[in-house]
Amino acid sequence: MAHTYYIGLMSGTSVDGIDAALVCIDGDITKCLTTHSIEFNSSLRNTILDTCSQELSSANDAVQLDRQLAERYAEAIHNLLSASALCAEDITAIGSHGQTINHAPSAIPPFSLQIGNAQQLANLTGIAVVSNFRNADIAAGGQGAPLAPAFHNYIFRNQRESYIIANLGGIANISILPKDKNADVIGFDTGPANGLMDYWIEQQLGERYDENGRWAASGEVNQGLLSTMLADSYFQLAPPKSTGREHFNSTWLTNTLKHHGEIKPEDVQVTLCELTAVSLCNDIKHYAADGTRLVLCGGGAHNNELISRIQNQLPTVAIESSSTHGIDSDYMEAMAFAWLAYRHINKLSGNLPSVTGAAKEVVLGTLTYPEN
Repeated sequence: MAHTYYIGLMSGTSVDGIDAALVCIDGDITKCLTTHSIEFNSSLRNTILDTCSQELSSANDAVQLDRQLAERYAEAIHNLLSASALCAEDITAIGSHGQTINHAPSAIPPFSLQIGNAQQLANLTGIAVVSNFRNADIAAGGQGAPLAPAFHNYIFRNQRESYIIANLGGIANISILPKDKNADVIGFDTGPANGLMDYWIEQQLGERYDENGRWAASGEVNQGLLSTMLADSYFQLAPPKSTGREHFNSTWLTNTLKHHGEIKPEDVQVTLCELTAVSLCNDIKHYAADGTRLVLCGGGAHNNELISRIQNQLPTVAIESSSTHGIDSDYMEAMAFAWLAYRHINKLSGNLPSVTGAAKEVVLGTLTYPEN
């Protein structure tokens, strides 16, 4: 296949900003050339969080947010290209995940809604956009998520040892890559990661995130609170499964805390950190008992306290950042959607039925060309 350039865009459940990756795909070689990220300002971030909440927003609000996000995505694209040696005409397509505002694969009918106006983004950048990645998988009976395991499988699968890839974003998800090339990949969301920890520290200290997990490290785990959290029905589900802010949100945390009286804020923070570690590692122990190497990506890969707690749960597993494999841990997901756009353009399937539960492999996404 031809030497081609793609851009991947990711704004995830952490709702902290946009990651953009310029990727060169040449046959079996995928290389990230340039990256760029922009933060959401407080106003836009709060609007996204409000829209993701259980409260219904007006159609007008959703439309306005849809357009605002497209403008911010376009800004990220322009900045990314300015930092590279390429221009819009060199790019085959943008793979835009969009901002998930409601993910309900178990609803009747099932659906998953991402916004970030693909037509407006294509018009603003002059580049074709592949978006709406989840719905083809859902139409085939799948969860529509997680989708990154297909990329993880492409990058990391080998026959020497079993790898586990953990993306620690707002929600944590894992990809289990057996060394047996004939064994199926397993992947699913394990539960909350940065989303609840970021919410709690912002409410208590006015900070966007707990840098290196320092605040969590100052507290003590409340075992009663941890047990209540781990009793949530989501943790009892077998894969395929996926979740998001629709379930693990501020309301979930507030309702859980009501049953436990006064707890020091830092103790809540470290308990949330332990919840992420324990729920992740429980699933690794159950579904990847022969896993010897855990590769971390996402914002949680920078949280030393979280990594320490994961290592305590998995003392015999080597834990490392994807950056040690030449893939920036902050841009793994953006690269994945550049790769999924490439798969769409070349009419190749992008889902893994063993991960999502779909009945078959399907080409993911919808292609939108600039109007002019």
